[in-house]
Amino acid sequence: MPLQMTHCWFAYRHKDVFSDFNYSLRPGSTVLLGPNGAGKSTLLSLAASVRRPQQGTIEHRGTPATSRDYRRKVAWMPQNITAMSGLTAREQVAFVGWTKGMNRNDAWSRAAVALGQVDLADKQDVKTKTLSGGQLRRVGVAQALVHDAEVLLLDEPTAGMDPRQRRIFRDVLAQLPAHVAVLLSTHDVADLAEESDHVTVLDGGRLAYDGDTSGFLAHAPQDTAPARRAEAAYSMLSGGE
Repeated sequence: MPLQMTHCWFAYRHKDVFSDFNYSLRPGSTVLLGPNGAGKSTLLSLAASVRRPQQGTIEHRGTPATSRDYRRKVAWMPQNITAMSGLTAREQVAFVGWTKGMNRNDAWSRAAVALGQVDLADKQDVKTKTLSGGQLRRVGVAQALVHDAEVLLLDEPTAGMDPRQRRIFRDVLAQLPAHVAVLLSTHDVADLAEESDHVTVLDGGRLAYDGDTSGFLAHAPQDTAPARRAEAAYSMLSGGE
């Protein structure tokens, strides 16, 4: 599996988020669903090695999350993208590539490519502080793409994007190499769940569902309209938001 969490325990101020939690990210794209407070952002930050579990292990193809090699192979886009003061979009994306182990020339070159992938080629020389919220989200996606990671962990990547921008984002995911695994959290259940290979539903720090998309949609009542199947399946599994 591209990424594996084994017997993980994590708590904030003695409040358990995960207890003896096991999770394997499959190849392809996986949508991560769950009500607020279910642990989605915590799972992604643990998988990104931004946080570390108090117990348990996290690995990418046998490489532990504590290693530099792991962080080179795993990219993370948090919910809140920070505009780095004084940097243009290309400089900010290139800086992230450099921190992931790329040399400066490769990071600079790949930054332009990544910004083009998210339809921001015309904004690459614009200071990130002046970009709109939706544009800054797309800079965050470019940051995740710049260093050719094998795992992309995306926390609410389409928040603040208009319908056209969301379509561009989905096209970017569809064009990723087959060896790249994607785990993204979203509240747009109907918008993305049916385009994913797999669905993971978290509820109270436990896995309410983890399997292929067809199995997820099968949880919807039989009389559900096709356009509402993803939403209905999610409601049956988690009780909704």
